[in-house]
Amino acid sequence: MERLERGGRCLRAVLGRARARRRLPPLLLGIALLGSALKDTDMVPDTPLRNKRNPLNVYFVKVAWAWTLWLLLPFIALTTYHLARSKFLYGRTRSVLLVLRRLSALAVGTAVWYICTELFVYIENLTGECSITAKPGETPRLYTTKQECHQDSGVWNGFDISGHCFLLSYCALMILEEVAVLDGLSIDQNSKLRVVINILFVSLCFLTTIWVFMFLCTSLYFHDFSQKLLGVLIGLSGWYGTYRFWYLKPFSPGLPLPNIPLSSKKYSYSR
Repeated sequence: MERLERGGRCLRAVLGRARARRRLPPLLLGIALLGSALKDTDMVPDTPLRNKRNPLNVYFVKVAWAWTLWLLLPFIALTTYHLARSKFLYGRTRSVLLVLRRLSALAVGTAVWYICTELFVYIENLTGECSITAKPGETPRLYTTKQECHQDSGVWNGFDISGHCFLLSYCALMILEEVAVLDGLSIDQNSKLRVVINILFVSLCFLTTIWVFMFLCTSLYFHDFSQKLLGVLIGLSGWYGTYRFWYLKPFSPGLPLPNIPLSSKKYSYSR
């Protein structure tokens, strides 16, 4: 447990501060630019990560939102409830309501993820066409979706906005916003709650590292530059529109930082 505690302190110093939240958006844009430049010059070495079936992509990135959701859910619930009872001195009912309010940020995130991914599919279907060799004597079939094309072993050529760049950037930024709550969290060192929160925090930091690393791999191996740039810009817009704009308003899930009221219209990243 001592190693866990030390690891948690080190990670809070690196990822739990405002500096990390400020630097990650330009870092992601820089990775997309540099990765695309290296990809276009064929300077990227051939590695197993070029294969879409690599374990990190199959077991993590393909279900990135599920990983992010199921780790953030208990983390937000436990930290918000503890802060409400110990720092704000709320009663049990009011604390539960505050937890539900903060957890609604995950519902908002799910809506952003679903709407954007469906939009990407729609755009790819709208702009694409199927490349397939018709059998002699057969009338060429008109394909309207990528799925139909793939069912007949065709290749769909459309504008494929990078869902990986969108989702990985959005998930990483959302995690960094939510773990900022630890700045104001004070729990007895021997408490079981502290151990659970530390485990969740370390897991979220590990997950963020995977998201950024796989974002780099996507930039190096997949998609055109415009598709990656649009994907990451949409991811940044989703983060900015919620945590930097809407969550400052009274009728919103509110911000995770514990030292300001959730209804506050001012939010400083200078901490």
